[in-house]
Amino acid sequence: MLRPRLTPPRDIFPVDPWGVGVARFDLDLLQAYVGQAETMFALSNGYLGIRGTIDEGQPVEEPGTYLNGFYETRPITYGESAYGFPDTGQSMLVCPDGTPIRLTVDDEIFDLAKAEVLEFSRRLDLAKGVLTRNVTWRTQRGRRLTLKTTRLVSFDMKHVAAIRWELVPEDDVDLVISSEIVERAPLPLEDFDPRLAETPDGSILCPTGGSVDGLRAVLGFVTCGSRLALGCAMDHVLETSSPCETVAERKETGAAVTMRIAGRAGVPVRLTKFMAYHYGAEDGDDMVAAARASLDKAIARGFPALLARQEKNVAQFWAGADVEVEGDLAMQQVIRWNLFQLMQASFRVHGHGIGARGLTGRSYEGHYFWDTEIYVLPFLNYTAPDTARAVLKFRYDMLPQARARARELGHRGATFPWRTINGNEASAYYAAGTAQYHINADIAYALNRYVEVSGDDGFMIRYGAEILVETARFWLDLGFFSARREGRFCINAVTGPDEYNAVVDNNYFTNLMAQENLRLAAKVVLSLGSEARAALIERTGLAPEEPGAWSEAADRMYLPYDERLGVHPQDDSFLDKEVWDFENTPEENYPLLLNYHPLNLYRSQVIKQADTLLAMFLMNGSFADAEKKRDFDYYDPITTHDSSLSVCIQSIMASEIGYSRKAFDYFNFAASMDLSDVGGNVKHGAHVASIGGTWMALAYGFAGLRDGSGKTRFRPRLPAEWTRLQIPLTIRGRRLRMSIDHQETVYRLEAGDAIEIMHEDETVQMGPAVPEARRPTTKAPPDPELDSGAVDPAEPDDIM
Repeated sequence: MLRPRLTPPRDIFPVDPWGVGVARFDLDLLQAYVGQAETMFALSNGYLGIRGTIDEGQPVEEPGTYLNGFYETRPITYGESAYGFPDTGQSMLVCPDGTPIRLTVDDEIFDLAKAEVLEFSRRLDLAKGVLTRNVTWRTQRGRRLTLKTTRLVSFDMKHVAAIRWELVPEDDVDLVISSEIVERAPLPLEDFDPRLAETPDGSILCPTGGSVDGLRAVLGFVTCGSRLALGCAMDHVLETSSPCETVAERKETGAAVTMRIAGRAGVPVRLTKFMAYHYGAEDGDDMVAAARASLDKAIARGFPALLARQEKNVAQFWAGADVEVEGDLAMQQVIRWNLFQLMQASFRVHGHGIGARGLTGRSYEGHYFWDTEIYVLPFLNYTAPDTARAVLKFRYDMLPQARARARELGHRGATFPWRTINGNEASAYYAAGTAQYHINADIAYALNRYVEVSGDDGFMIRYGAEILVETARFWLDLGFFSARREGRFCINAVTGPDEYNAVVDNNYFTNLMAQENLRLAAKVVLSLGSEARAALIERTGLAPEEPGAWSEAADRMYLPYDERLGVHPQDDSFLDKEVWDFENTPEENYPLLLNYHPLNLYRSQVIKQADTLLAMFLMNGSFADAEKKRDFDYYDPITTHDSSLSVCIQSIMASEIGYSRKAFDYFNFAASMDLSDVGGNVKHGAHVASIGGTWMALAYGFAGLRDGSGKTRFRPRLPAEWTRLQIPLTIRGRRLRMSIDHQETVYRLEAGDAIEIMHEDETVQMGPAVPEARRPTTKAPPDPELDSGAVDPAEPDDIM
């Protein structure tokens, strides 16, 4: 069901543990994989993102310059509406593109698709955080030129991007360089695919002014619906001893700075282009002035300083996040590209959320989902706790809208949106949107894990407790004590993570996570000191009897179990359904959601993504090993993995129950989701949550990390295909690095005070005086023969 699609030759896409790139020019590949390359080479800092388009602007499939949280509203239309349906959607916008630098040589436009290319390379440098390109070509008149470019989106200055452009002609030539900032109309939807972005009708960006002066152009806009003001600008530093004249002009779709240069043989022409983007409320600060100020600051620093700061920031990231694999250089390359995407999606995300595709594409309209809390925050908790805190604070800031949404739906407490940018629900399909109430418990779970891993108890007191109160109120109101089920607390008409079984009663994942939410809320409220509790009561109106009511609901939560099969039913009706006819489902019909009506899916035993197994992973201590194995054996064969969020969880659970071959195969799929284009849609952006899941499969799967209840435990199980795995983790301010080979696991405390962990069932203590501990690595048991569904692993050459 999952199969790599991108299989380029290694002489073009070489194995490179610190980069992903193209080693030589191939026109057919360039044209065939334009969209994939735009995602692969995208640059972002969490606030500003630019897809990896060609410097000259062509060929192009889906150009994109994005600002996190910069969106337009649009009406949601229904064939038949109903009360409580959201009426206004939100779509992340494409900002004016400042990357094009077009070149004409002796009246011949430089176009890669038409040029006689002699040498070519393009590389995303994962150690420096820049995209480079070198190309040497010969014009029709026989003139030979070499062009080198370096592009970055600054981690240091979140509003700034820059391009260093250097041309060396080997002959005297007439050059015309046109550097542009251009507003591009959003591309229409290609085919039916509900995951792609909706585009608002009519004009989106309304010009509010701007100016051109010298080598600088500044543009101002305001969105027509959301009324967000945008300022975007470009400026240049031109260095050459060749004769030159310049002119800047405002155009209908943007602005251009044109440089006419009498190029001389061997004399370099160096152009540095700086871009700045700011947005804010229409009646707030002047975004145009802010863009000008950022340009002034960037130019004053200069490109070398920007580059040096970029390298420093990236080096600091790798010091705390680099996962090293020995024995498979191709996989090392894939893992580092994945981790780099997590850095790009989160580094300057403060004040915003993390979209499903980060800032690498408009798929899912730039919306924030539960993906962040369940799949991305685990990585941030252990590598960048300050960023994890900021993401959770952003959720807290949504509480007013969440409270209002709960009231609209007739609930107490708060109902967080399934998909959103501005805090309001933007999911039009309630069965796979609003009904996924589990997002409330996901957020509660995530904030508790953050506090446990980071030790930031102050966050729980000031912000987390308020979220817990409102989400616990919601669960108590949504569920009921069922006389039919001997007074058990039941929750009906919900959708769990598996969207192929929607609006069901007692979804196991939802009930289990709600139980944890209720218990946690009661525990935290009762643990608060008098001053903190008084402040919480003032903010929430908390009544004395509420924690007890939450505890009672949690203790009496209905968690079904089928004695005959020995498994936990995914929901009340799941086991009564007919199993999907997998044998007669053509491979081209996956993902099923694109080829079958939802009702066909709802009435069958078929699973889009890990659901009950995800619950078992998140609430790991609630299940015996035998239960995990039986549930895995039952659910794995009927799971299509039509969601990119699935295989990483299957890998973790397979590793835990001793299915080492399956764990490794599933990991390969999770890791290569984008660089092998497993889903066939990487051109629309990187799968950030799946990438987070890749780290989870490494840490929670092969390293055997388990957290919760204030303990950190490891049960390492190194894949046979690797010789070593090293993972750094930050736990309550301590930097721990674990190194696993097939004989022993070495834990080393690199920074911070003493720490206590568990290796298997043994308590291990380390401190500044004794910073290292060595323990034997338990060998994985022989992998049993399985009848629970085969995994078709990616071959090494299928991974770029």
